[in-house]
Amino acid sequence: MRFGMFVPQGWRMDLVGIEPQHQWGRMLDLAQRLDADEAWESVWVYDHFHTVPEPSQEACHEAWSLMSALAAVTGRVRLGQMCTCMSYREPTYLAKVAATVDTISGGRVEMGIGAGWYEHEWRAYGYGFPRAGERLARLREGVEIFRQMWTTGSATLDGEHYQVDGAMCWPRPLQGSVEGFGGSASNGIPMWIAGGGERKTLRIAAEYADCTNFDGTAEGFAHKSQILRQHCADVGSDFDAIVRSANYNVIIGRDEAEVEDRLAAIKDRFLQAGVAPQKAEEQVVNLRTQPAVGTPEQIVEMLSGLQQLGMTYAITYFAEAAYDTSGIELFEDEVIPALAR
Repeated sequence: MRFGMFVPQGWRMDLVGIEPQHQWGRMLDLAQRLDADEAWESVWVYDHFHTVPEPSQEACHEAWSLMSALAAVTGRVRLGQMCTCMSYREPTYLAKVAATVDTISGGRVEMGIGAGWYEHEWRAYGYGFPRAGERLARLREGVEIFRQMWTTGSATLDGEHYQVDGAMCWPRPLQGSVEGFGGSASNGIPMWIAGGGERKTLRIAAEYADCTNFDGTAEGFAHKSQILRQHCADVGSDFDAIVRSANYNVIIGRDEAEVEDRLAAIKDRFLQAGVAPQKAEEQVVNLRTQPAVGTPEQIVEMLSGLQQLGMTYAITYFAEAAYDTSGIELFEDEVIPALAR
């Protein structure tokens, strides 16, 4: 199993209490720590503008600005977003940005892409909030534009939502265009189609994805995998060639008491940020039921079961990462060695 980790960028109120001038330093320190440890394959960010569990004036750093910065200060780890919202940036522009970051990084970008869901920030930023079918149609057209620009250097598409005529992308991403650089030789930057929508999202994944990212519970993962397999059969793609991943909120402790202490600290940060007590408690209750909450032994058992189902890439999130790395250290010492490939 391979492992990646989100850096704390503020979206989940994970920089509360840290002065703005010090926030990048916390992200930088963690990214460089992961870069130096080959147990970690990748570093990830979220693509959001407003915080959760509710919009606030707490920091929420922009994903692709961070991607460029991380590309310049790391040298080994892969760099991804889980996931970029297609409609937040024109796909021609986004393809060009990603190609530039891939060049800066030396060919280490992973393109996580999805249809988007956070209605509040959509409307606040003036994007409206199209129905789900339109958002998914934009996703499909956008990934076709990516594929053309990254593999041929230009794109032309007369779509329902995007019309482009010879949009150029030079230099192309290093991946897929320069010998010796990673990624899919045919696709350019590896594309992660994120989301578990069974009729459309997983069909788009069957057509375009190098990797998927969906439900991380055993039951949910098995079901979504079965749907993806059928779509692959329908479109004639290789199901086994698609990496299937999931995201995990890791709350790890040597015993139940330590796990509860970490949950209590998360609740305290929500309260410090002004989240209503009831909503803060709801967040903690939800976290407590997540698959990767428990002792190292419990988490290894859970991930081992998912691995047997074909989940070979776990993207982890540690809510306390900007303040305390002891949970990360415990995960590194006792979970990763039991599961690493």
